[in-house]
Amino acid sequence: MDFDAQVTEAVARIDALPGARVVVALAGPPASGKSTLAETLAARTGGAVLPMDGFHLDDRVLTPRGLRPRKGAPETFDIGGFARVIAALRDGAEVIHPVFDRSREIAIAGAGVIPAETRVVIVEGNWLLLDAPGWRDVGPWDLTIRLEVPEAELRARLEERWAGMTPEVRAAKIDGNDLPNARLVAQGSCPADMVIGGA
Repeated sequence: MDFDAQVTEAVARIDALPGARVVVALAGPPASGKSTLAETLAARTGGAVLPMDGFHLDDRVLTPRGLRPRKGAPETFDIGGFARVIAALRDGAEVIHPVFDRSREIAIAGAGVIPAETRVVIVEGNWLLLDAPGWRDVGPWDLTIRLEVPEAELRARLEERWAGMTPEVRAAKIDGNDLPNARLVAQGSCPADMVIGGA
């Protein structure tokens, strides 16, 4: 099944889910196209997107913990805050959430709103299906989707994403953080209800 057909199938499955609030987990590695796919699914279901990236810990927390080079790894997120927001979504409430500004590498508090009347919420992030303490307890999800992209394609996209860095810094970021994270997503995630090929 080609990519467009897979997306159409995902939309049909989301539309068929019962309930006044439907929360869908869209997981995948860095640079797999999660944000683009999430926006597409939200647009086609009349829903909204909640990016997990808004829950990045700030550099002022990461640096003293020695985690700044690993920003984006599971331990560099506010999982407690994220879980509370997901619980609020499940309750059907209006949800105010942080949004990550990649150009400044900071999360902006209160920058996103999901109205109470929004039925479908697509939550997107690397670690939504991670089979690890804390992460496996987030949810429950009404549908889980994992986005798969070959590692060679991820590398090409990451090279483009970090093109403004020096070759040494770019290589350290990609091979020291992004691709190890991608491998953990592939190898350490719980099974998804459906898998969609690379966007």
